[in-house]
Amino acid sequence: MASAETMNKQRNDASFSHILDELKWRGLVALSTDEEALRKELSENSITYYCGFDPTAPSLHLGNLVQLLTMRRLQLAGHNPLALVGGATGLIGDPKPNAERTLNDKATVSEWVSRLADQTERFLDYQGPNAARLVNNLDWTQNYSALDFLRDVGKHYRVGKMLAKDAVSARLNSDSGISYTEFSYQILQGLDFLELNRRYNCVLQTGGSDQWGNLTSGTDLIHRVEGSSVHLIATPLITNSDGKKFGKSEGNAIWLDVELTSPYAMYQFWLNTDDADVIDRLKVFTFLPRAEIEQYQQKVEAEPFKREAQRRLALEVTELVHSHAEAIAAQDAAMALFGAGDIRSLDAKTLRSALNELPNAEVSKGSLVVDALLATGLCESKSDARRAIEQGGVSVNKTKIDSESAVLDDVLPGNQAVLARGKKSLAGLFF
Repeated sequence: MASAETMNKQRNDASFSHILDELKWRGLVALSTDEEALRKELSENSITYYCGFDPTAPSLHLGNLVQLLTMRRLQLAGHNPLALVGGATGLIGDPKPNAERTLNDKATVSEWVSRLADQTERFLDYQGPNAARLVNNLDWTQNYSALDFLRDVGKHYRVGKMLAKDAVSARLNSDSGISYTEFSYQILQGLDFLELNRRYNCVLQTGGSDQWGNLTSGTDLIHRVEGSSVHLIATPLITNSDGKKFGKSEGNAIWLDVELTSPYAMYQFWLNTDDADVIDRLKVFTFLPRAEIEQYQQKVEAEPFKREAQRRLALEVTELVHSHAEAIAAQDAAMALFGAGDIRSLDAKTLRSALNELPNAEVSKGSLVVDALLATGLCESKSDARRAIEQGGVSVNKTKIDSESAVLDDVLPGNQAVLARGKKSLAGLFF
């Protein structure tokens, strides 16, 4: 579970009179159902709402974090979250726009359900007056026979409307087409909302705008079966200022699992945020109030080279995902490697995670620095390496190397060292 310290620091901005206004200011509302009705519902009642997370991987990622923080903001406003982990829908997978998903076996999906469930507890409060509740759609879906599912649920869906959903139509127009399995996903998600509405009086679902077709499946089904109206909020698909999909680093997702993305890698990802994106990221991914974020906006405009907004963003999100101690350690590691910080003050674990994110090589103590420069790719040839040393641009653990015959004899705790060519081209050495 999230630490009490982290949870206690989180609060909504009191300068907004309504949670919906804060969500909109933070850029978290791309689409919604009847906004006025939703605004009234959120004002007059403590409602129950949900968001679903499918176990299609062993960890949640930054796209999921958008949803978790949206849920947390609603919880802080006095509403009751249901975190749904899709033990059933994870066996199917929602349609991707261009290809059929590879189906994972039941044991793998079950393991991932447990891992994702644990991760939600780091971002939602499972205690207190508005305690979150964990639910698994396998609990109700597995009890349906195929005939009962078709009679009781399938009869309320019209094929023409299902075909019109964006994800389905995109696949129909692709070379791969779409299987009946993935075509049926929207029915399963609609059933989730119906069941949660019946069991917990859940009246709001949140999700990404790219899932709008699946989200409306539930509102339509509840309207048909129960004759009542429920609500949706869809967050926008977050992209960088260059139009690229947010959350990717050299083609790899940024995961919330420490084993898949280290605190240092998390910190560095946010530290590298473009000036054009950093204020929007502060709004979405931190609990900093509007007044403070506006101050950072002025700093970005006046002194962008100081990157104060990026450093605050990196510290806040790394603390949120991992811990305050891990965030400080990652900050210290970044300063030690690329700033004026002391490399020798870093503990072996933090340094190792930082060096794993750099070009690195296994070397032997006493081997030539020239060979290490070649092995790590910092230099293209031995003559290039010798020239770099001659020009005074090579260091080991921030100690300048002044001879092409120098050997590696300065080893840091954890049997590792930092090799540098210039100030910004760094590599890790593991002995």
